[in-house]
Amino acid sequence: VQLQASGGGLVQAGGSLRLSCAAAGTMFSFSVMAWYRQAPGKQRELVARRTLTGGINYAGAVKGRFSISRDDAKNTAYLQMNSLTPEDTAVYYCNYRSGVGDYWGQGTLVTVSS
Repeated sequence: VQLQASGGGLVQAGGSLRLSCAAAGTMFSFSVMAWYRQAPGKQRELVARRTLTGGINYAGAVKGRFSISRDDAKNTAYLQMNSLTPEDTAVYYCNYRSGVGDYWGQGTLVTVSS
């Protein structure tokens, strides 16, 4: 299973970006699709997660600004990020979990300028 994350880039504060993470090499659905981020000098942290049954969790810092969704027919998760601030600058990673594995994407860089 390979995860391909995309959609990162440079955006001004207050702007928006939409990240995508497509899974290839599997026909089964993932129980959890999540996004993590790692800022320079900091530990990787959970941003948002969505379960197959619809459960959603957000980190407090992004609640109300970010929205996670998933298209199980395409095995793809999305992260809509609005009202971005420089504190959101990080490498964003997608993480998918199933009964047989735990998979990570390669990361996509999001840079928010002030």
